[in-house]
Amino acid sequence: MRQSSKRFPLLRTAFVCGALASSAIFSVLTPSACHSVRAQLQDSPKAVVDEVWQIVNRQYVDSTFNHVDWQATRQSLLSQNYTTREQAYNAIREALKKLGDPYTRFLDPKDYQTLTEQSIDGQLSGIGIQIEENQKTKQLVVVKTVENSPALKAGIKAGDRILAIDGKSTSSMNVEDASKLIRGKAGIPVVLRIVRDRQSVSNFKITRANIEVPKVTYNFKQEGSRRIGYIRLAEFSANAPEQMRRAIQTLNAKQVNGFVLDLRGNPGGLVVSSIEIARMWLENGAIVRTVDRVGGKEEVKANHTTLTKQPLVVLVDGNSASASEILTGALKDNKRAVVVGSQTFGKGLVQELRKLSDGSGLAVTIEHYFTPNGTDINHKGIRPDVKIDLTQAQQRQLGTNPTLIGTQSDPQYARAIAVLTSRQVSTTTIHPKLRKL
Repeated sequence: MRQSSKRFPLLRTAFVCGALASSAIFSVLTPSACHSVRAQLQDSPKAVVDEVWQIVNRQYVDSTFNHVDWQATRQSLLSQNYTTREQAYNAIREALKKLGDPYTRFLDPKDYQTLTEQSIDGQLSGIGIQIEENQKTKQLVVVKTVENSPALKAGIKAGDRILAIDGKSTSSMNVEDASKLIRGKAGIPVVLRIVRDRQSVSNFKITRANIEVPKVTYNFKQEGSRRIGYIRLAEFSANAPEQMRRAIQTLNAKQVNGFVLDLRGNPGGLVVSSIEIARMWLENGAIVRTVDRVGGKEEVKANHTTLTKQPLVVLVDGNSASASEILTGALKDNKRAVVVGSQTFGKGLVQELRKLSDGSGLAVTIEHYFTPNGTDINHKGIRPDVKIDLTQAQQRQLGTNPTLIGTQSDPQYARAIAVLTSRQVSTTTIHPKLRKL
């Protein structure tokens, strides 16, 4: 998803003033036809149908529209009668399928709100806990509480079992259903009935707030004679760069002499966030190159704002995608890091997220991106410098016991430490200018 400094004002307008887009959906019609068509589409499900068509027509990266007659598609869409918005939404989805691009997709108002609140803003309205279902007892258990969250301040602890939410028993609830009840508007309280260990049951009244979703976790590790800073980045949200900055600075203060940046399972996010984070690791050189539908090219470079010169290993796997691959490609091509793990996902396309006039949204592919060396990774992925795939048994072990991730019981992490310990990484992964600092 793109939200670079170049395009951010456009996206901000689209989020806040979505009605502006509907006023432009008639731009390809002749003046004499505008009045009658506007009258037909006003307050009609057809309005959002044509709004989507117009955005794709103007911005979609493939000017051939996957060799589809896009004008005929518009005529077909507007010739139909939609009695409900859901019918219009389904017609939009069917039309977008013709493009053969799974990343250009329509989101109904609920899905759009969820995406922008959690993935872009990096915030969520709730109490700040992570829960899971105990496989043996089938009870809902608190796994962790978010730093400075209402739940932490109220005394909720990891291991607490949730018996009821606002008086509703959780005995037949799954994690998703319980999460929906716990989340809610900031300022509105929720009551959790909690049992801790084998002690008596207690009710906790917790007022919901806007929670900064932690996308970056980190800790200091002593691995033999090396002081390692381990950083795991889950997603490139709007808040991820600031969280990454805090992580690097905190670990710098602990005088680490090497970093492991874990991007495994990271599906991507905002391009602008990946660029900001790349600049924290990379002193100079290109970060990413993009090409739009008319061949317009743009290159984004590092700007001498790196936060550390210490050796770096990046961990990736088959679920490291999009913005993860932008960051990995930048660090690999500039020889700033050694990449360890499995082949990445292979998503070399950039989407722009647009809010539509009825509160729904459209993610439309607008650019193709390349690594600094000009490598097209779409459908191919990035091949690690040190390839090590996990067996199914190893994947199950880490999946059922996440506390093993980033430890010596994690084979890819263990290999990263071996790479950092080698003489090679200390002499080849640091940019020449950084070695002069």
